[in-house]
Amino acid sequence: MVILPLVLLGGIEVVLRLAGYGYPTNLFKKLQINNQSFFVENDAFAFRFFPPQMARFPGPIRMAAEKSTDTYRIFILGESAAMGDPEPAYAASRYLEVLLSERYPKTHFEIINLGITAIDSHVILPIARDCARHQGDLWIIYMGNNEMVGPFGAATVFGAKAPPLAMIRLNLAIQKTRLGQLLVNFSRKLRGANENAPSWGGMEMFVGNQLQPDDPRKEVVYQNFARNLRDIVKVGLDSGAKILLNTVAVNLRDCAPFASLVNTNLTTADRARYDQLFTEGVQAENQGDFAEAVQNFDSAARLDPKVAELQFRWGESLLQLTNYTAAREHLQLACDDDALPFRTDSRINTIIRNEQKKTGDANLVLFDAATALAAETPENICGEETFFEHVHFKFDGNYRLGRAWAEQLAVMMPATITNHAVGDWATPETCERRVGLSDWNRALVIQSVVDRLQQPPLSSQLDNAERVKNLEDCVNRLHSGMNAVDVSKTKADFLMALEHSPDDYCLHENFGLFLESIGDLSEATAECQRVRDLIPQDCVAYFQLGRLLEMQGQYAGAESSFREAVTLRPSLTEGWIRLGDVLALEEKYDAALASYAIALKQRPQDSQTIFHYGKVLAKLNRHAEAIEKYRAAIKLDTGAWEAYYELGGELDAAGQLDAACNEFGEAARLNPGNSRTHFNYGVLLAKLGRLDAAQHEFEETIRLEPTYQKARDYLAALQPMKKQGP
Repeated sequence: MVILPLVLLGGIEVVLRLAGYGYPTNLFKKLQINNQSFFVENDAFAFRFFPPQMARFPGPIRMAAEKSTDTYRIFILGESAAMGDPEPAYAASRYLEVLLSERYPKTHFEIINLGITAIDSHVILPIARDCARHQGDLWIIYMGNNEMVGPFGAATVFGAKAPPLAMIRLNLAIQKTRLGQLLVNFSRKLRGANENAPSWGGMEMFVGNQLQPDDPRKEVVYQNFARNLRDIVKVGLDSGAKILLNTVAVNLRDCAPFASLVNTNLTTADRARYDQLFTEGVQAENQGDFAEAVQNFDSAARLDPKVAELQFRWGESLLQLTNYTAAREHLQLACDDDALPFRTDSRINTIIRNEQKKTGDANLVLFDAATALAAETPENICGEETFFEHVHFKFDGNYRLGRAWAEQLAVMMPATITNHAVGDWATPETCERRVGLSDWNRALVIQSVVDRLQQPPLSSQLDNAERVKNLEDCVNRLHSGMNAVDVSKTKADFLMALEHSPDDYCLHENFGLFLESIGDLSEATAECQRVRDLIPQDCVAYFQLGRLLEMQGQYAGAESSFREAVTLRPSLTEGWIRLGDVLALEEKYDAALASYAIALKQRPQDSQTIFHYGKVLAKLNRHAEAIEKYRAAIKLDTGAWEAYYELGGELDAAGQLDAACNEFGEAARLNPGNSRTHFNYGVLLAKLGRLDAAQHEFEETIRLEPTYQKARDYLAALQPMKKQGP
């Protein structure tokens, strides 16, 4: 009764593997690069933890299959903050590598950053087990921000919320088999999950998953985290590695809660009294009467103490009164009670601190990063001096964390390394040159953060407007300081850094971005090709190369690169979109439609892709379908002026002049700086006999584009028509 079913299941497993069904579940896979053997990332690793459309992927890994005797291998385990988001090329691990290699030049430090966006300890434990097989000398663990929102968290969007740990581990164990993967996929198809699941949408996806501060599922998450952490530590120690275990620093001072929930069990009278006290507290705070604000918030908290916004405002007012100790207490409570828990809370950090005490192994060292980074601020509270937003480090924050790690490692590493120390730790400026952080690259990263801050839930935070303005001012200052002398010096710095680290693909990528920023697309392309050669398994390298080739009109090469990108990662929606764009430029319209169709299956609400789909339909003379797509794009994005413009052209060709005139008018209103929109709008107005309005549009066209002769001809032809009258 036992053996026969096991034999049958084993037989099915063998057949599925021989047939090539399913995916490997290890983090690493072997790859030959330039006749050398390396371990690189396995993109399929994440499929056990995320729905296919929302899978998060490891960054590029390039780890020598055979570890040399002079190599000290360090694994970094964690989530996006450890990864270095918003730009992993400037992560704390990158600064650490420079700091160690400059101080201990006789040792080759191989730092493998395994941080992944949106993962949590349930994902990090399998990563740890894979690392245990690859001769790591030291592990740095920096995790905790995603325990509530990551896979199996209490506020997750990736599946079951806070199930028992035994159920989670059974689920993950089953999916290590091809048969288990088949059953899970079949189950998703039965439920329609694969077809209906949304694609990755960033933090905005979690807005509807708010948690009450005392939600019982949070306790399950804490217990699961404690057990996962214990097992991760044990795996690392059993492998022979030393472990630097970190508490996690978050932005307490300058990051308002993402959402607040009130106690719905309050009586009507108590709720009214709370609202009055809270409102009066906010008014006092806004008027600068912080002592009065504190009194009101204190009284309100006696009625409903777990409202995150109340605690945050209370802490802000205490900061203004320079009562930093009390302020920190309330700002921490604001983090702990945040209804959208994207930050490590005090309970998670307590579990981390206790782990070192419980284990009692000399090879496990606790570094209280949260306390150490806060101690560098006047208020002893981390804020915008360290973080871009809630948990992701600014450049200096990454340097300071990397420097703190380096100082810890100086005590943990063997004397055969530390006895050969040279000089002092590298300065931030030295590290920036070595990792390729120029003002051009800095501006690109900060602008990407500004764009992120425009999206929910970051955009709705109390302090977001000021934060955005500060970052935009920073970008403007960087741009205003850029000149030809700096271009020459920056290029020389990159070349010197590359001479020191010729196989540093991050450095080549940063150099390429700098070259693109200064308009040297040819050299930027060469750098991008070098990145592709160094990490040929990385779809992003092919995508970036395709993008640069497209910008230079090299459409065949761009098509080839985009095809390789989506072959490596079929879920790369942007790759399918850009492939469709290039195919359309090559007049391969049917192939372009097929590429757009795949992108829309992955991201059905993408208005720009729908718009481009419509343009290709128009090229194929499928005008009724094109009109339908343009209208669908407008419905999704009422500010898409190009869709109005193209729809106007289609309606004009179909003889629907009034409707076409309305669309051109809307396009001109939305994008008043486009001369051709005004011209086409003027032509429609003239056809409809609205000559004064048409004259205005032709004059506006000429003002915007004085050399556009056709507009002058139309304007001249309009005058006799006006004299003739109706």
